[in-house]
Amino acid sequence: MVSVLFVCMGNICRSPTAQGVFERLVEDCDLATIIQIDSAGTHAYHIGEKPDERATAAALKRGVDLRAQKARRIRPDDFHEFDYIIAMDSSNYEDLALNCPPEHESKLRLFMEFAPDIEAKDVPDPYYGGVTGFERVLDLIEVAAAGLLTEIRQQHKL
Repeated sequence: MVSVLFVCMGNICRSPTAQGVFERLVEDCDLATIIQIDSAGTHAYHIGEKPDERATAAALKRGVDLRAQKARRIRPDDFHEFDYIIAMDSSNYEDLALNCPPEHESKLRLFMEFAPDIEAKDVPDPYYGGVTGFERVLDLIEVAAAGLLTEIRQQHKL
């Protein structure tokens, strides 16, 4: 089993979108029994809430359903339980790094590292923007998710 945790600030926009997109990719490759996927936030702003309605609507247009997800905050055990802990941006990466036990630091990655052909270093937070921000986030996530899946398949011979 390989486990992946996507992390943003509140776990209502970017990380649940990444979780949903990656779940679809994994299912399409018949790897859902091998790759475990979840998402969390570095802050406790929205614990128990569903993903942002704009993120949900944008994802649904692309065939990705986020409605079953609920926001949670990252837990200390997550650093032990997950093989990949993927930060949506540099700020959340830094928050994760401050709390990560040294023996698990190699698990921390920036999501856009898996999309080397795109110049963006971070997946921007669309929360305070308009609908186009959520579409841009989906564009970035789709490319990075494909790159992440390629790496996992290569590293774990799947």
